[in-house]
Amino acid sequence: MNLRRAILFILLLASICAPAAQAADDQLSIMMDDDQLLYRNETTRARTLTTMRSLGADAVRVTVLWRVVAQGADLNDAEIDKLATETLKKRARKQRMRFKATDPRTYPTRNWDRYDNVVKEATSLGMRVYFTVSGPGPRYGHHVAPPSQRINAGTFKPFPSRFRSFVEAVGKRYSGGYKDENGIRGILPRVALWSIWNEPNQPGWLTPQWENKGGETVPASPGLYRRLFVAGRQGLERSGHGDDVILLGETSPLGSPLRGPRNGIRPVPFLRELACVAPNGQQYVGPAAERRDCGYYAVSGPLKASGYAHHPYTKKGAPTVAPKVPDEITIANIAGLGPLLDTVSDQSGAKIPRDMPILLTEFGYESNPPDPRNGVSLMRQAQFNQLAEFLAYQDPRVKAMTQFLVRDAAPLTRFAKGSRFYWFTYQSGLYNLKGQAKPAAYGYTFPLVLYPAGEGMIGFWGQMRFRPNGSDDTVLFMWRPKTNVEWSPISPPVKTNFRGFFSGSVPIPGPGGQYRAVYLDPATGAVKVSSLFTAP
Repeated sequence: MNLRRAILFILLLASICAPAAQAADDQLSIMMDDDQLLYRNETTRARTLTTMRSLGADAVRVTVLWRVVAQGADLNDAEIDKLATETLKKRARKQRMRFKATDPRTYPTRNWDRYDNVVKEATSLGMRVYFTVSGPGPRYGHHVAPPSQRINAGTFKPFPSRFRSFVEAVGKRYSGGYKDENGIRGILPRVALWSIWNEPNQPGWLTPQWENKGGETVPASPGLYRRLFVAGRQGLERSGHGDDVILLGETSPLGSPLRGPRNGIRPVPFLRELACVAPNGQQYVGPAAERRDCGYYAVSGPLKASGYAHHPYTKKGAPTVAPKVPDEITIANIAGLGPLLDTVSDQSGAKIPRDMPILLTEFGYESNPPDPRNGVSLMRQAQFNQLAEFLAYQDPRVKAMTQFLVRDAAPLTRFAKGSRFYWFTYQSGLYNLKGQAKPAAYGYTFPLVLYPAGEGMIGFWGQMRFRPNGSDDTVLFMWRPKTNVEWSPISPPVKTNFRGFFSGSVPIPGPGGQYRAVYLDPATGAVKVSSLFTAP
């Protein structure tokens, strides 16, 4: 039976296909790779954005680092004295005189270029830009760390007011009405999707995580982040972005059982402490509340956020294996994050919003090769990524899923080869260092997941992410009993929704075998694109 006749036959069996529940059928596809977009050259940036778009990304997430934008903006006398020439010193003094933290024009103009170029090029390709404005900040952005915490100098107790001024400058520049000082001096596109600070529950971004106050060791980072979030939101409101999407959180999924300045706080207690809720569900009062800076809510009011951002990494664990510690939140137990947010909102008296949508804004699996310490096999990386997306799709609260990275990061060759620090960077790219596609690249652009759908039935779910949003497309689900046997369609063509998602269920056609989903050329009916082959 040829393919066209087989399709006509299958259409007669349409009544057997019961589509799976579509819990998040308008889920946004985001990609992130700061290294390739911000810290390489123009060719790399352009190539990476084009790749993101071709793979099907709707938006690109970018970290706007306070330290990078403010580099050289306000040097003190000691820093100026270290400059090599009198010309450089004179220029630095002039820069210091003109600097106003809320005015983007008074920062060194070249410091903005990497962000300007991403915004312009991503917008021209039809992708939204999502800015996470975050520390670490410049020298003047933080309190001076005590000698015992010298390692935390770049992340120690940021000044909220100075961060607010920086965020206001960022907001002004990307308001949609700001003229670029460089290039063709055109108007920079508007950015309307934001989050405030990255992974505030991890010491690489904010310290101290824990602090001794009044003879008690208490979480410090939730209180610090509370003030930073309010300040960041104020900066966005002052620059005309008050009605934009502004996300709370950007939390890391894991943490430490220890209680020190550099011991990350797990996301569940971090959320409770952020809202000043004790482990017993009661609001902190008296000295316990004072040690946690809970009185700040009387000044700031409840936190105003459009949604909650989280990074549900599992490290090497399968997406279906729940973390051993309930206070950690990975993709395996992501369904519990929405109820947790609502519970904390209720217990705190609405100090954080209820019913917040959830955006998973950083996720991926490292592969081996190249990383033998942290990576899973290439095929398992592809399988785990697709399964994680399916789990995210099943949760109606989850409105976005983010792939981190596009391309593997190079190992840190200054450390011993094969050591933990050598592999400290991420190898979660869809492409390796040479630019060769891993199976995960094909899995990303055309994911397919199978699941039991009742007695004698098999369910399928996937997305033709490579197709433009809004395309009037259909996908065909196929099976073959053995590798050397011709593929046969086992479903009628299934329509995709606006973002290319599809789902359904069919009777199991036979024991074992392989399944795939295919996109047929509308003109010829031939298979144009196929998902990775998969088995039940």
